[in-house]
Amino acid sequence: MSISYRWNLSDGYPVKNGYKVFSCFACGGGSTMGYKKSGFEVLGCNEIDKNIIETYKLNHKPKFAFNMPIQEFSKKDKFPVELLNLDILDGSPPCSSFSMAGSREDAWGKEKKFKEGQVKQVLDTLFFDFILLAKKLQPKIIISENVKGMLMGDAKEYFHKVMAGFEDAGYETNHYLLNSEKMGLPQRRERVFFISIRKDIIEKLNGYPPLDMNFYEKRVTFEEATRSFWSEPRIKLTETGQKWWPLCKEGESFSTVTGGSLFNWIKVARNKPTPTLPASHSVIFHPVIPGQLNENEYKVCGSYPLDYKVTNGVDVKYLVGMSVPPLMISKISEKIKINVLDKL
Repeated sequence: MSISYRWNLSDGYPVKNGYKVFSCFACGGGSTMGYKKSGFEVLGCNEIDKNIIETYKLNHKPKFAFNMPIQEFSKKDKFPVELLNLDILDGSPPCSSFSMAGSREDAWGKEKKFKEGQVKQVLDTLFFDFILLAKKLQPKIIISENVKGMLMGDAKEYFHKVMAGFEDAGYETNHYLLNSEKMGLPQRRERVFFISIRKDIIEKLNGYPPLDMNFYEKRVTFEEATRSFWSEPRIKLTETGQKWWPLCKEGESFSTVTGGSLFNWIKVARNKPTPTLPASHSVIFHPVIPGQLNENEYKVCGSYPLDYKVTNGVDVKYLVGMSVPPLMISKISEKIKINVLDKL
């Protein structure tokens, strides 16, 4: 039961396939929904934001929900016994320190606070806290994700440290640079996925299994995916937006008409997938109707369910921008099931 970019939680999930997952940095549960759509049972989550974890619980009803920083969670001495026999440990450490759209090197080693209610964290150490947790739980497989910028420039050193961390924890790891628009998502989102397999399982399989992570799904355009939502309410143009939106061509940044400013304001092209949907900083504008993309356009382009509910004023656009698209995880986990777990 592979996921589509347009769906509802009320559609339900397929019969469980017997494999169990736990998700870290869970946010609104993008990866959680992807695993569930492929038949996996997601036991629960770890999430730092107290408001977001309430939204997660409302939509996913987890057996376990740990509302604490990964630094604290990874240092626990005792865990529920179910978490010591996981098939997959999932996690996508916040990655803005390595994003090509961010400040990159200037942000490394500095504390950052994402939202109200969160503690400050040094983002570029979170991956190692996650690896520490994996070392304690020893799941069969670890699936983790980060931005493309992690493979570029000085960030390569960090990438090699992460690979060495997985090695030290007892895993053999391959990485894959994947683009969601090749997976049937109406969004162009490039991300690095680390697939780490425990070394005793590698021995059983006589080596790291061949994982064909090439996807050849039909390219879905913004207009095709969202046309039915164009008449719905959206944030209208500010005075600055009213000045520059009519002059900006579809698929381009406002900087092309401002002379350099507003580079992170982007007008979507009707005949292409959206650019990467941001959690913050960037603003994505509709190509035909003056204003920003509305919530349902965000949901569809991020493969979030249309009937997803939020609590305590949590912003849907923030959740979608921060989450791994469910469709991506669904397709990746299906290949992991067939090529690894089903062979054990």
